[in-house]
Amino acid sequence: MKTSTLLVGYALATALPGTLAWPGMTKTMADLKSKLSERQDSSGEFDSDELIGDLATVGATTAVGKAIKDIILGDADPESDVKLSGTLPAKGSKACAADTCCVWKYIANDMAAKFKGSSGRCNKFARAAVRLGFHDAGAWSKQTGGTGADGSIILASGEINRAENKGLQDIAKITKAWYDSYKKYGVSAADVIQMGANVATVVCPLGPRVRSFVGRKDSTTPAVDGLLPNVFADADSLIQLFKDKTIKQHGLTALVGAHTTSQQLFVDPSRARDPQDSTPGVWDVLFYGQTLSNDVPKRVFKFPSDVKLSQHPDISAEWQKFVNDQGDWNEDYAREYVRLSLLGVNNINSLTECTAVLPPAVKAFKNPDNTAIAAWLKGKFNVLGSYLEDGTLLSSTLLTLLGILLG
Repeated sequence: MKTSTLLVGYALATALPGTLAWPGMTKTMADLKSKLSERQDSSGEFDSDELIGDLATVGATTAVGKAIKDIILGDADPESDVKLSGTLPAKGSKACAADTCCVWKYIANDMAAKFKGSSGRCNKFARAAVRLGFHDAGAWSKQTGGTGADGSIILASGEINRAENKGLQDIAKITKAWYDSYKKYGVSAADVIQMGANVATVVCPLGPRVRSFVGRKDSTTPAVDGLLPNVFADADSLIQLFKDKTIKQHGLTALVGAHTTSQQLFVDPSRARDPQDSTPGVWDVLFYGQTLSNDVPKRVFKFPSDVKLSQHPDISAEWQKFVNDQGDWNEDYAREYVRLSLLGVNNINSLTECTAVLPPAVKAFKNPDNTAIAAWLKGKFNVLGSYLEDGTLLSSTLLTLLGILLG
């Protein structure tokens, strides 16, 4: 494992049998042992349990390879609160160049500034960055291979303009600009995309701080077509699609929860900017409960595939479990996203962990403009949808002005 001089508390596995340690351990050992025991006591039939990349071919040959193996198999925490210590060296300095993670702190800072709105909610760029990470990495399967997390979505000619990538053009340009600005420091486009997804996730209030690794290799080969999910697909076909990516039913259930922050634009253009739960821009579990419920605000728009998945016998129990358990969902999402973000990556053992560059997690949040949001959710003030999309605080001044304009 490459180490970073900026990381604090960079942990080694202890010599005591049966114990684990990792950077930024956020849960007590008792909590983790309890969770691992629960998994061991269950059949594990629907839990993702395959190794990927070079972990599958040569095994975990380095400390970072072992850490990632433990994360994706559920034997280590996929979240971390590890922070940087000391003074961040100047960008371009010898000291910064000597530390793999140093330049990534500058990149993460740029991303966080772009992804957060004045309300404290994450905005359309954050949501698109998460989706971009999914689409770059997810174009891979065990059956067809494919490019996976290799940056092709912004590097390969024409890939970003495929139908399944509609709506990602703006974030692709922004991400490509970050890559162009920082590639002289040795970063890859693939890593910029995946770091963007993880920064966006933790910028969203209540979102997990997913452990983040860099060192992926880029490709200009277009991704294999037909490997991304469709919002009108039936549950069985989606389950099989993700199984072919080594992601089983419980992992799929966790990953689809990213819809909690979204506002759809193209599934039904007549309802553009309608959210998938009543708290767009907040990474909470309302999505799970409201997808199941027949009593939701007027504007909540349910994707047909989400409804079908929520009712599938292999998924319904896990879906129901997430309805009231933010911590469990965050942990499961983080674990599955580490896996997803490394699909098609065959140098996992040589990656570097740079989780410490991420912004801190926002672990408590209440919308400061909830009254206005509630009115919008009931179908009033259509124009507010674009303000919510931008994460804008719906201030009393803004609402007064809108009231004058709208009458």
